[in-house]
Amino acid sequence: MAEVKTYRANLTRDGRYWNVRVPEVERSTQARNLAEAEAMARDLIAIMDDVPPDTFAVEVKIVLPDDVRRELQRSAELREQAAKAQAEAARLARDVAVRLRDELGMSLRDIGRSLGVTFQRAKQLLDEAANRHTHV
Repeated sequence: MAEVKTYRANLTRDGRYWNVRVPEVERSTQARNLAEAEAMARDLIAIMDDVPPDTFAVEVKIVLPDDVRRELQRSAELREQAAKAQAEAARLARDVAVRLRDELGMSLRDIGRSLGVTFQRAKQLLDEAANRHTHV
């Protein structure tokens, strides 16, 4: 079976419309919204290459302005930093819960009060610490 040809449809915002550029046919069309962009690209390709619209794949890519892409990249970096900080905070909370139990002999309720969490959360922290210790 022959491999299905894939065309690219690069979308850029142009006023109220999306400009749909298909480099492989060196032509563009417009779409009112993202939902119709692939169909518009597919129609353009079918007409320009004289092929049935269901015989190829279309890879749609939204091309954002540089400043927007930079802000999105910064947002992704901050989310990654936040996830790392959250994981470190959770690790520290588990370690403290274990120390309060093992070194100070505190009850679950007292550990919870000391950490500002419910006793159920304190138990969960201790259980997580035990599970991590056994899986290391």
